Amino acid sequence: MILNAQEISKSYFPDGVGIGRLILDHLDLSVKNGERIAIVGPSGSGKTTLLNLIGTLDRPDSGNIFFESLDLSEMNDVQLAQFRNEKIGFVFQQHFLLPQLSLYENVLLPTLANKKLQGPKVLERAHRLIDRVGLTAVMNQKPSALSGGECQRCAVVRALINGPQLLLADEPTGALDQSSSGILADLLVELNKEEGVTLIVVTHSEEVARKMDRMYTLKNGKLSN
Repeated sequence: MILNAQEISKSYFPDGVGIGRLILDHLDLSVKNGERIAIVGPSGSGKTTLLNLIGTLDRPDSGNIFFESLDLSEMNDVQLAQFRNEKIGFVFQQHFLLPQLSLYENVLLPTLANKKLQGPKVLERAHRLIDRVGLTAVMNQKPSALSGGECQRCAVVRALINGPQLLLADEPTGALDQSSSGILADLLVELNKEEGVTLIVVTHSEEVARKMDRMYTLKNGKLSN
């Protein structure tokens, strides 16, 4: 088991005070190594909140999240930042590529935070992954010269460059047309198998969700099959 979230609760206080709005209510989720999981649900149901908690970008109000044998609640912010950089990759609805950098430079950006992940092997991995997603011909171009689908494929490579065990994708096809969306969804599935990376996708797309091993619906703060 790579991920085990137990009794996770999270509330938000829109005005910073008073009674909070309960987003996640004693939620449980277990994910096996290499699985593909889709999380669907209405807007505002807490899908992105859950992904942020799993990805250690936020902390739950109560409950525990275990990554293999690690209890993430016992780690401080510095430890979590290092853990995130080494173990988790993120793909968002917007690609968030730096406009002043080339595709190749954007891919290598996450490696700068960890000297252990630098060197010839990382450069070789970058070239291999860029070629795998069909971007070798444009690897020296800046994002402004690329299509939306190409930018999003670059974002996937950037998320994988450090060899994470868990890939979190938040509406990764939401800004793409139907054709590009299908290509990216298939690519995520293929890379899940090839890289052995566990994949959790938040999506409104039934087409994307059907490609996963399991699908959960998030409603009223809880997950259901």
